[in-house]
Amino acid sequence: MSRLGKKPIKIPEVVEAKIKGKILKLKGPKGGTEYKIPEGIKLEEDGDSIRVISLRQKKEDRITYGLSRAAISNKVRGVYKGFKKELELFGVGFSANLEKDELVLTVGYSHPVKIKKPSRVEIKINKNELKISGIDRGEVGQFAAKIHDLKRAEPYKGKGFKYKDEIIKRKVGKTALKAEGETAAK
Repeated sequence: MSRLGKKPIKIPEVVEAKIKGKILKLKGPKGGTEYKIPEGIKLEEDGDSIRVISLRQKKEDRITYGLSRAAISNKVRGVYKGFKKELELFGVGFSANLEKDELVLTVGYSHPVKIKKPSRVEIKINKNELKISGIDRGEVGQFAAKIHDLKRAEPYKGKGFKYKDEIIKRKVGKTALKAEGETAAK
């Protein structure tokens, strides 16, 4: 059994949780979402918390037991606080703009790149910073990764996208190495 799965999920007072059959519906200050409870898993409400219970002892059910608890916990946190990813864009002439429901990026290609924004994700752009937020952890992370992978920050000049907390190890270019070798030879 998953040790994580045994922990009850605390539901904040501002979050409303309803179990209807095999669907858990959550509603909070950031919005609403629902979770389809997999086979072999049962949910019990204990006042201000929810407990996940495994009905079977098969290996697949034990796997979904811990996974279900983590997914429900993420959904509760999403409707209560939300999730956020921050990206920084570096490079001369590189820019990001929001046009209706599309993110338009000018990142050194021959044409601007347009990415359709998911409906439950919000984007705030401040000069070279993109703040992506939403109630679904997977959706926010996937959209941020899609943007990040479009033009990753390269190690020589640092041009491209990087996560706010990401550290890019900078490399010395060939000309610097060549000049360094000449001074050592003298």
